[in-house]
Amino acid sequence: MAQTLTRILIHTIFSTKNRQPLIPPEIEPELYPYIVTIGRNLGSPVLAIGGTSDHLHLLLSLSKTEALADVVMHIKKDSSLWIKTKGAQFDGFHWQDGYAGLSIGQSQLEIIRRYLARQKEHHRKTTFQDELLTFLKKYNVEYNERYLWT
Repeated sequence: MAQTLTRILIHTIFSTKNRQPLIPPEIEPELYPYIVTIGRNLGSPVLAIGGTSDHLHLLLSLSKTEALADVVMHIKKDSSLWIKTKGAQFDGFHWQDGYAGLSIGQSQLEIIRRYLARQKEHHRKTTFQDELLTFLKKYNVEYNERYLWT
């Protein structure tokens, strides 16, 4: 084959440092497009984004030339630097070090989009911790709970 063709969809989840509520709703209309732009510039378009004050979910179409770890690192680093320019209340903003990256199939694309669009509603009933543990168990991801929340 003379070209490289891929479609690798990744549901990515990461939180603010210590899950502090550092993302107020009024910053989302700027933050989300900023993150979408970062992903596009990395060749990993963000197909959907949603979250709450303490975490984000991204549905990425992973680049054929970039590793997921590098894409997430750039998204977190660049968005953290950007948000700190939005006022003194964001001076201490940081993302938590880790992330979850869960592969999905094309048939799950619209289901995940709808799920991400309803994050605020979802989290009126479910904590971030319970949500993440559910995903990790569903996808059979091994983890050490000792390090999961630090």
